Amino acid sequence: MSEVVHVTGVEVVGAHRVHLRFEDGAEGELDFTDWNWRGVFDSLADPTVFARVQLDEERGTIVWPDGADIAPATLHEWVLRAAPSPV
Repeated sequence: MSEVVHVTGVEVVGAHRVHLRFEDGAEGELDFTDWNWRGVFDSLADPTVFARVQLDEERGTIVWPDGADIAPATLHEWVLRAAPSPV
């Protein structure tokens, strides 16, 4: 099993787009425009709420003020695959 690669930087670059950097040097943009906003992610459908994303250095991932987060391993995989939309 491989080690989890943590997020080291996040920048909002559009209404539902972020640029992420990882501790292994990987980086790239993820476009969440077509995300199926439901459950814990429901409030993130609002671009102003989505833009409040922050880096949680302790957990090594991105989080929003309402507690929503995405596993760093998932984010890393999406960036490496250069997925145009993580739906």
